[in-house]
Amino acid sequence: MSQTLISYSPLTGEEIGRYRDADANDVEQAVARARAGSNNWQALGFSGRKAILTDWSKLIANRIDEISALISQETGKPISDAQLEVSLALAHLSWAGKKARRYLGTSHRAPGILLANMSAQVEHVPYGVVGVIGPWNYPIFTPMGSIAYALAAGNTVVFKPSEYTPGVGHWLGETFNEVAPSANAFFVVTGGPATGVALCTSDINKLAFTGSTATAKKVAASCAAKMTPVVLECGGTDPAIIDRDADIKRAAEFVLWGGMSNAGQTCIGIERIYVHQEVADQFIAEIKSQAEAVKAGVQYGPATMPSQLKVIDSHIKDAAKHGAHFLIGSADSVQPPFVNPTIMVDVPEDSLAVAEETFGPTLTINRVASMGEAVLKANASKYGLGASVWSKKNGRAIASALECGMVSINSVIAFAGVSTLPFGGAKQSGYGRIHGPEGLREFTYPKSVVKPLFDLPIAFTTFKRSTGADRLVRKLAQLLHG
Repeated sequence: MSQTLISYSPLTGEEIGRYRDADANDVEQAVARARAGSNNWQALGFSGRKAILTDWSKLIANRIDEISALISQETGKPISDAQLEVSLALAHLSWAGKKARRYLGTSHRAPGILLANMSAQVEHVPYGVVGVIGPWNYPIFTPMGSIAYALAAGNTVVFKPSEYTPGVGHWLGETFNEVAPSANAFFVVTGGPATGVALCTSDINKLAFTGSTATAKKVAASCAAKMTPVVLECGGTDPAIIDRDADIKRAAEFVLWGGMSNAGQTCIGIERIYVHQEVADQFIAEIKSQAEAVKAGVQYGPATMPSQLKVIDSHIKDAAKHGAHFLIGSADSVQPPFVNPTIMVDVPEDSLAVAEETFGPTLTINRVASMGEAVLKANASKYGLGASVWSKKNGRAIASALECGMVSINSVIAFAGVSTLPFGGAKQSGYGRIHGPEGLREFTYPKSVVKPLFDLPIAFTTFKRSTGADRLVRKLAQLLHG
């Protein structure tokens, strides 16, 4: 029998709501219902699905205060941040519904001379039922990057929100069913880790997961048993690179926000800064001055997941042990449920704060003699999610040299808000893409279809092929490729 999952405020510890802690049987039933609705959802076509997704987007927009308050309650983030998150999620929901036909419509291909009589085309076929496992740090924006694109592509979806933000997931399910009560296209199963495992091993056709790299490896292993394809969006230790010609004041302002906003609980948040030695002192003085005005509990909220405080504390103390100088904060910056803003200078590259994902409001700053050295150190990480580059003349060159999935030049995190751009990482930051045309195609598989338009005087694909046909094949091969 399923148990009860209780959602608590990370700020006050008070109970927010109670939800079903779905077991394997619950998950199985949800997937079965999604399977039953799959054909009808596909039969709606691009226009029918667009209409429903547009209505859903309008409903969410009209009730933005309601969902923003719930996000703020469950994550602890300020209302203004929650509203920004909802707005970005709506942009993706709207774009996916409107653009699915354009990027997933049947395309025609040239058949080549040998098969000139053939019509050749590619269809983009939805997988069927897509499972989505979402995170707690951005409980509507991040999963919507999979949910909206999967639905627009013609899949039905079973969504498992984080056990720390079940209310947001439940709300999404309820509002979708308000606009499409008989669609049987979107189902939500709330629960803990066991619910996620059940979804991974269920009869879904594809899974989209967002979370830590360690958990992603377990997810991929579980899905491999049934050869279920996966999209993995994992963590990172995203760098910011500051060139000597950068706008120092602006760079400090935006990089500070990129590292501290949402209490540093952003997979594409800045964690490492490499600044050219010629402007390092100026940059350090500027970011210190601006950081002094940032206060935990004012500009950002508490740690949403209490266990993360231990990780953040261990990284800060390890950096202190290895000789880091504290520009802002101290070895005791962790003050539950908050983490005070912490900026450390001259932190060894092999320290935990540099090499591993901290996921807190911390930044490390190291001087470099050149942008070549900055790129080498940025690329030395086992992660490759996003990056930020600050330079008036060399931004694109530096960005091209970085081994990561996304780069913002003279900005931070901007790529996440552009609906037309694919979102995802390299190396241990995951694989597959959400958002943009690539995100739509991620939730379909290509099917090649050929059909003869007319008969050729010489047949090639038959045991009755003549010696004349063989000579023609040979001559064509030499003519075309010799």
